[in-house]
Amino acid sequence: MKTNIVKPKTLSGFMELLPKEQLIFDRIRDTLSTVYRQYGFLPLDTPILEHSEILLAKAGGETEKQIYRFSKGDTDLTMRFDLTVPLAKYVAKNYSALTFPFRRYQIGKVYRGERAQKGRFREFYQSDIDIIGDGSLALMNDAEIPSIIYDIFNRLGLCDFTIRINNRKVLTGFFSMLGLNDKAEEIMRIVDKLEKIGQDAVATELQKLEISKENCDKILRFISFQGTNEETIAFLNSLKEGNEMFELGVSELSFVTTAIKTYGIPEENCQIDLTIARGLDYYTGTVYETRFNKHPEIGSICSGGRYDNLAGFYTDKELPGVGISIGLTRLFYILNEREYLRKDALAPADVLVIPMTDDVAPSILISNKLRKEEINSQIYFEKKKFKARIGYADKLSIPFVIFLGEDELAQERVSLKNMITGEQQVITLDEAIAIIKNSLSEKENRTLIDTEMTNR
Repeated sequence: MKTNIVKPKTLSGFMELLPKEQLIFDRIRDTLSTVYRQYGFLPLDTPILEHSEILLAKAGGETEKQIYRFSKGDTDLTMRFDLTVPLAKYVAKNYSALTFPFRRYQIGKVYRGERAQKGRFREFYQSDIDIIGDGSLALMNDAEIPSIIYDIFNRLGLCDFTIRINNRKVLTGFFSMLGLNDKAEEIMRIVDKLEKIGQDAVATELQKLEISKENCDKILRFISFQGTNEETIAFLNSLKEGNEMFELGVSELSFVTTAIKTYGIPEENCQIDLTIARGLDYYTGTVYETRFNKHPEIGSICSGGRYDNLAGFYTDKELPGVGISIGLTRLFYILNEREYLRKDALAPADVLVIPMTDDVAPSILISNKLRKEEINSQIYFEKKKFKARIGYADKLSIPFVIFLGEDELAQERVSLKNMITGEQQVITLDEAIAIIKNSLSEKENRTLIDTEMTNR
């Protein structure tokens, strides 16, 4: 009786990669982890499933519509939709065991049941860092965050980006000066959409809040100001009218942008932008958005900011923090779609060892020695024609092949072939190791991003 074949398919909004793509994705993830650890961040992993009452303590609106929620027995469960809420629970739960400021990084999958579309996924990796204080947190931490963003993108080979920075207190204070205190949050959500919908649409939405045309014009003039960071701070100082919130926001923004220079970040890569508000209402101070200069249509590839009370729904302790989130799956998708990634960047092994005799023991010994030298090695055991064996290495972009035939074994040498140049030589294993290591060292210094492609 014939077995029914089930057609293999993947759910819409869930990404599966081919092996070469997965290698590059993992390398990007490893780069992020390396940078985070170099800045003193501790790794953290939290469960994908949590009690619904935990994850949804502050949720509502769109979040409620997008979550994956179900029951198992008497337990009401929800799949995490970001990494911030689980962090809040974690810090509240483990407060007495943590050392503050608590610096954590987490790279993990999150789930949102939104409409799947190009570049938007239902299952995706986020890469977050947060610095959390106990009662207070120095403002200098807000200046360190952009340096980490800058470091990450430069190591990946991305140079044409801008970290746009603002302060929510500046916006809140300005709206208060216009007598719009009670509408500040709604105005910020509208202002945050300026780049997507344009000035006319923003004006229309502001008028729906019954804001006078005079105040609408003032808001649009305010958020449209463009200049150097120094000019923007001067512009803001000229608007001071004794509003405590506004003056505090300007002071913080001035301090952070000045401190950022200490980290050696060029101003072209970090600029004040008064339109940046971040729609989420838990941000209370500095806010960031990072975008590709040549592709503004992509939107933010890294965002975040300062919040006064991370875990207010789980503890009465004040736990202010600052952090950022990189949509790792989306970033990879964008880079891959635009062919910015080097397709020859990585291989499953550095060397393919091919035994040319029936005795495979020497190949195993050589592979073991290669691995002890931190050279990734694979043995090809299949009894196939020579063309198929060498073709295997070629298809997987393995840069070196070692052949072990009777002549090589008799001479206690190996035949090393460079698959990139085509050069082949019979040498000692130690000489082969030196050549391979030198080549790998040069390759290690290459970025994953093809800068020629990004500069087009």
